[in-house]
Amino acid sequence: MENYSFLKKLMTLFLTVMALYMILPAASLSSEFEEGILQLTQRGFAKKFEGLERIVSSKDNRTGKVLQALLDSSLSYVKKDKRVVFSVEVNGKYTVVDVLSKEELPPIGKTKLKKIRINNQIRKKIKTWLAVMALSSDDPDIRSSAVYSMLYKLTPDIREVFKDRLTLEQSKPVQKALTIALALGDLEVGSRQEKLAALSQFKGQLHPAVRSSILKVVKTETDDEIKNNAVQTLQGIEARVTFFEFLETLFFGLSAGSILVLAAIGLAITFGVIGVINMAHGELIMIGAYTTYVIQQLMPHSIGISIFIAVPAAFIVSGLTGILIERSVIRFLYGRPLETLLATFGLSLVLQQAVRSIFSPLNRAVKMPDWMSGSLYINPVLSLTVNRIVIFIFCLVVFAGLYLIMKKTSLGLQVRAVSQNRSMARAMGVRAARVDALTFGLGSGIAGIAGVALSQLTNVGPNLGQAYIIDSFMVVVFGGVGNLWGTLLAGLSLGTANKFIEPFSGAMLSKIIVLVFIILFIQKRPRGLFPQKGRAAG
Repeated sequence: MENYSFLKKLMTLFLTVMALYMILPAASLSSEFEEGILQLTQRGFAKKFEGLERIVSSKDNRTGKVLQALLDSSLSYVKKDKRVVFSVEVNGKYTVVDVLSKEELPPIGKTKLKKIRINNQIRKKIKTWLAVMALSSDDPDIRSSAVYSMLYKLTPDIREVFKDRLTLEQSKPVQKALTIALALGDLEVGSRQEKLAALSQFKGQLHPAVRSSILKVVKTETDDEIKNNAVQTLQGIEARVTFFEFLETLFFGLSAGSILVLAAIGLAITFGVIGVINMAHGELIMIGAYTTYVIQQLMPHSIGISIFIAVPAAFIVSGLTGILIERSVIRFLYGRPLETLLATFGLSLVLQQAVRSIFSPLNRAVKMPDWMSGSLYINPVLSLTVNRIVIFIFCLVVFAGLYLIMKKTSLGLQVRAVSQNRSMARAMGVRAARVDALTFGLGSGIAGIAGVALSQLTNVGPNLGQAYIIDSFMVVVFGGVGNLWGTLLAGLSLGTANKFIEPFSGAMLSKIIVLVFIILFIQKRPRGLFPQKGRAAG
């Protein structure tokens, strides 16, 4: 019995010691984090840096959030009691959350808070700490990005961290990133054999840090073998960079061309099929963009869904506006192109002023849905913006839909009949006046859809359409009046040509060069790339 009692006391003592052993280090770490946080309120960057070192060494799970808040300038302290808080401005007041207690405090005025300022040296160190912390993430993409973000600041300490991490890493992309980082270190401070081995790791690598390091070796290295290897490696990298830069320019050219196609395809119908020079076409695009803005204001918490509602809504609003214009003005001016031009130009001014009166002359920002934001990362040289990819696909879908309407529906058949021989179409029972109104409405509705796409690339304002009306006419004339395939090819080719010329001449001069080219082309082929044939040619 006494032995049992002794063992019981011994076991109790052992558990107590173990509990203290586990609790005291945790309390010590927590205390170190708290001391570091309080030190951030002191004056002098040296004191703040000491506090940050304590915070990082504590390995507290709140460390990353504190460091990121410092980078975002959202870490402050209350002047009255020096409580360090996360602060976010909302309607002139600051919503604050205590860093240590995680308690949300009542909103506070700006005068009662003091931002915790840091200098560029501390900022760089924080970025390094965050990147090192990211190496422990469960997501391989985050770990890989962390490695690449530190390629420009490979200190001996970071290289040691990378070496240790490489022995544990299971992900192939992260292993590759770590290998490149270590090879960069060898290229800078390694032996002759290590430098040659490092250069062999860089074949085809496109990261700017790799290119700049190899270029530095080419300029400063005295060993002929290392220098020649560096030159060959750099030439291979530059060839790949040139290829991917070409693809990027091509992508942006096709993207710009798809915008031209969307803006011009409605004009190709009204101008090419019923022969109306509609100078208010740009304002119909503007109406579609403002329709998108209004729908977003009605659905502020459903931006992703609102864009799908905006497409048919913009088509209906712009289409009905086009039908109203055709019934009230255009129908009296068929066969009189100069009067039509002047009348639609006057209508464009009226529509612009109406928008200024309703929405004010200021530009309106249309929010982009989350699923359209960001970029599709291919490699360090080539990155494709998602919104432009979506708009390019959207352009092709709209073109295919319009093509099917014109070729496979009774409306399309009647439109083609009226455009080829109006008198014969009337004699066959086609209501030409109704067809004209529907055709003008269809072209106007597609202009409204173009406005939806443009609202995702630029601000919406009263002069939005004016930037595209001249380009739209150029596309229609260059492609062949009334030919949809010609409009598609002309829009994509002009947009692409413009993007390839811009780097050498500038944005304005490139437009002038394209315009001169079209003028010379029309001198040789007055009917465009795809001239109409048969009765429609007349």
